[in-house]
Amino acid sequence: MSGQPAARRTVLKGAALAGVAGLGVAACSTDSKLGHAQTPTPTAPVELGAPDEVPVGESKLYREQRVIVTCPAKGQYKAFSAQCTHAGCLLDKVEDNEGHCPCHGSLFDTTTGKAVHGPATVPLPSVPVRVEGGRLVAGPEV
Repeated sequence: MSGQPAARRTVLKGAALAGVAGLGVAACSTDSKLGHAQTPTPTAPVELGAPDEVPVGESKLYREQRVIVTCPAKGQYKAFSAQCTHAGCLLDKVEDNEGHCPCHGSLFDTTTGKAVHGPATVPLPSVPVRVEGGRLVAGPEV
């Protein structure tokens, strides 16, 4: 009988640790699949700059405005949120049309918004983008 209390304590400790580990996993998951972003896309028009700052076939990160713009063809633009859909971190760079998340290593195709390397699995939300008065403007029209 002397072995039973120790075995019981071991089982209880194991169960407690499993519960704590489960909380850690739950803390990293997101029900919305948009990370912890309250508003991952602009809620008002945001001026980005001159259209020629985004060369054809390339993408540009506008970090302060939290937007990535790509130019698939001359005069055509697509934009996506620059906020990672895993945990809401702001992407820190774009290289070869791939957006990099510094927090957990997720990578996104900046021409489609698609998550190409996890832990993120959900694409970046698209953002309306247009040229107004010779400037790129992202966000909803007013």
